[in-house]
Amino acid sequence: MQIFDCNRQYTGRRVLVTGHSGFKGTWLSLWLHRLGAVVKGISLDPPSSPDMAGLVGLDALVPGVRVDIRDAAALAAAMAAANPEVVFHLAAQPLVRPSYEDPLGTFDTNVMGTANLLDACRRLPDLRAVVIVTSDKCYQNKEWYWGYREIDPMGGHDPYSASKGCAELVTRSFTQSFFPTEAYGKTHQVAVASGRAGNAIGGGDFGQARLVPDCIRAFSAGKPVSIRYPDAVRPWQHALECLSGYLTLGARLLCDGPAVTGGWNFSPLPTAETWGVRRVVETVAGLWGSGRCEVEPGEHLHEARMLRLDCSKAIQELGWRPRFDVSTALKSTVRWYRAWHDGASPDALRALTLDQIDEYEKA
Repeated sequence: MQIFDCNRQYTGRRVLVTGHSGFKGTWLSLWLHRLGAVVKGISLDPPSSPDMAGLVGLDALVPGVRVDIRDAAALAAAMAAANPEVVFHLAAQPLVRPSYEDPLGTFDTNVMGTANLLDACRRLPDLRAVVIVTSDKCYQNKEWYWGYREIDPMGGHDPYSASKGCAELVTRSFTQSFFPTEAYGKTHQVAVASGRAGNAIGGGDFGQARLVPDCIRAFSAGKPVSIRYPDAVRPWQHALECLSGYLTLGARLLCDGPAVTGGWNFSPLPTAETWGVRRVVETVAGLWGSGRCEVEPGEHLHEARMLRLDCSKAIQELGWRPRFDVSTALKSTVRWYRAWHDGASPDALRALTLDQIDEYEKA
């Protein structure tokens, strides 16, 4: 199947990225800028130190404002000032373990923050496409071995997962109530869809309680990395995989409108080899040149042991297809961290990031 070429759809377009200074937000903002889009961002201060946005000098290319998406009035004002044609909503509380520590904050950010954004979208005169980014964990997880499809029910055991399922319901409600497909081109001109992906790996992620960043921190310090569930399986993929899905989805919304609204999975191929946590750690250690893992004893907070998505719909209907296997994704990721660890300048890290985007596009 021919892969849909979305690149030309963004040239000269005004694009707003929420959460633009985060890990995936930085990669996406740089990619959109490279495609010729006029990109603006909305985010809080970077959630980690160091942070990718600062390390690659993102502010020099993509202007951004600091706005909390829980503040509906401030968010609406910032979005009105940007007057985008396309919105990518990535701003979120993105981690499972912190959601146990602050469940109300997680629901407030991920559910009401999404509602605030979609409500503000109703008053943007030039808006054409909205991509709401949720998570692979939005589904009701039954610990089975086959991938979840877009028709499977929303759910979530932990607060983070539940909040992402709720965000999907909010998106569906706003779409049906204010951007209905049957009224497209009559009473409104906005097409809305959601992208579901997770366990993204790639250079520049410095989040806490995330497997690959934990490995890099530990191995850099000459210490073993602690893991909780060594046999847990996840749909590991490079951040560029899911971001290419979001970009393809946004472009198709611009071209085809209501024909591609709804939810979409972006994940490894259904036939792809599954990797457990221990194998990922051992591979990162081998690529780094040293390192080992140790399993934390005792009971731990609940996390799903088996999670896979089925991306057949995106392959068949969007013309999207994953390009990196897990081994290639980890090699690219460790190469980025090694450059950072060895003291690469912001210009050099930004050039490396853009080179990796170019490598992905050519794959």
